[in-house]
Order: sequence, then structure tokens, then C-alpha cells
Amino acid sequence: MKTKTSVLALTVAVIATSAAAEGELNLYSSRHYDTDERLYSDFTDLTGITINRIEGKADELIERMKAEGANSPADILLTVDTSRLERAKEAGILQSIDSPLLEGRIPASLQDEDNQWFGFSQRARIIFYNKDTVTAPPTTYVALADPAYKGQVCHRSSSNVYSQTLLSAVIENHGAEAAKNWAQGVVENFARDPQGGDTDQLRGLVSGECDISISNTYYFARAIRKDVSGLSADERANIGWVFPSQNGEGAHMNLSGAGVAANAPNRENAVKFMEYLASDQAQQYFSAGNDEYPAVPGVAISPSVAQLGMFRPDDVDLSAVAKNVPAAQQIFNEVGWK
Repeated sequence: MKTKTSVLALTVAVIATSAAAEGELNLYSSRHYDTDERLYSDFTDLTGITINRIEGKADELIERMKAEGANSPADILLTVDTSRLERAKEAGILQSIDSPLLEGRIPASLQDEDNQWFGFSQRARIIFYNKDTVTAPPTTYVALADPAYKGQVCHRSSSNVYSQTLLSAVIENHGAEAAKNWAQGVVENFARDPQGGDTDQLRGLVSGECDISISNTYYFARAIRKDVSGLSADERANIGWVFPSQNGEGAHMNLSGAGVAANAPNRENAVKFMEYLASDQAQQYFSAGNDEYPAVPGVAISPSVAQLGMFRPDDVDLSAVAKNVPAAQQIFNEVGWK
């Protein structure tokens, strides 16, 4: 054990010493998509800056950066979901940056009020349903709690960040009391205990375990672009979808975003990378490579994403939504949402 500890300490020390070398960028990323390789290689081709990557789960990376403190080699934290970006900010591991380019290209609702993080791609969290068994699908998030859908709804667990952020948005848009009533109604409409990821919710429609589910759009768009097990073209044929609340707040959006590390040894390179992620080139690749919606308005979307259709997104301030996560978790606990 002493040998391993010494090696680890030496490795961290060496990285910290060499991290400020010109032409480098140390990226801590929880995005696990192979298609992101193109983002990194294009940035290096454009700038000559080499990207050194540390990959892991978001919470693990946040804890790692906290433990590393002032000696952290991290320049950028790149992760998914607003709640994690806000968690990183509250942990004190990000810093504010001054970038007129980012402030001008990224909508205000998709950036932190103190410029500590910016969103670079989006996924709409929408309603999917079995067209054979559901003739009148819910058209709003609130309607998912309607007793008419008792025993029909599949959803992820309350510990999942997408679940937490959706309920946090309901709190922001409708108030805490209405949000609790909604969560209780959804629990009463569950077809099965919450389980699995978004693709599993879609597969539940195919298997007949449920009639209605919630998923981020990019999981379904990916299945359009290339067959996914349990979601082939034939299996998808009977799945319909609804962009919720189009006459109300609009469809809830999840973010993938990034912030510059508080102790970034290559701060200038980090800002360059953030600005690159807001470029048309990178924005188009978020859509073409991972079936996401660009954060920058007017950037073309991929054919697989376009097949889902146009919609009005909820433009609620996602920084405010992220602050509701503790209240959302309390509501989940109170209503028995596992």
C-alpha cells in the first residue's frame, strides 16, 4: 500500500509540475461518448494545443478536484446535467471567466449567472408512448400524474440526475406544492418500480411493460441513426412522442456543459477550449456525433435529430433550476419515488 501511495503522490506531483506547459490542456470529463474524439482532435488541429484527458463519473471528478485543491492539474470540467455543474460551482472548484464570445453566443438561460459554467449542447426530456395502446397521450408534464394513466408510466429512479432536474424544473415553473402533488401522482401511475436508464424506458414500451415513458431525445435519435438493441426500426415503429407543454412552459432541456477549473494551470488554453465548443463547427458535431441539440441558436441539427421535429423549449433559467435539486430530492423521498 505504501508503494502505491508513493507512486500516486509522485504522479500527481509530476502532473502538477508539468501541467502549465505551453500548448496543453487538462480536461476532466464525464462525457463518455466515443464520438467526442472528433471534438478534441479538431481543437488540437486548430490550435496546436494537446488535450490530456481524465475521464470518470461526474461526482467522482468533482470530489477528485476538491481533494487535489490548489495542486489540481485540471483546466476544464466537462459534464452532463445542470445539477452537476451547479454542484461543481458550490464546491468552489470552478472560476468565473470573462468571455464576450461565450456570453454572446450561448443563451443567457444556458449559462451560469457568474459565468462559472456554460452549456454547449442540449437534450429535450420528452414523453414517449406506445401508439397501439395509448390513443390520447399526455401533452404536458403535469398530465403524467393524471389518474387516467394509472399503471402505465415507466421512469428512472429518483437518484438519477435527469429525474432530479426535471422535478426541479417543475418546482421552478409551478411551485413546490404543485410539484409534490405531481410527483405523488406519477408514483401512483407507475407501471413498475423505477429502474434502468433512458433506453430501458424506451425498451419498456416495446416489451409492453409500460405504455408511457420519459426519455432524453438523444437516446431515441441515436436509435434512428443506428439501430440500438431493442429499438430497431421495426420496434420503433409503434413508438410515438410528444414534446410536452408546448402551450405552457415548453419542453424541459438537459445540458451538457463545462467550466474552467478554479486552479487551472492553463487558464488561457481552457478559455480557448470553451470558446471553441461554442463555435459552429463544434456545435454541429454535438448534433451529428451524439444526436444532441446545439446550444447556439441557428446551428444546423443532424438528420436523426431533425426527424423528431421542431418544438418550443422551456427557457427557464437552468441555474435557478439547479438550485432546486435538494428540494426535489426531499419531495422524492416524501412521496416514495424510489
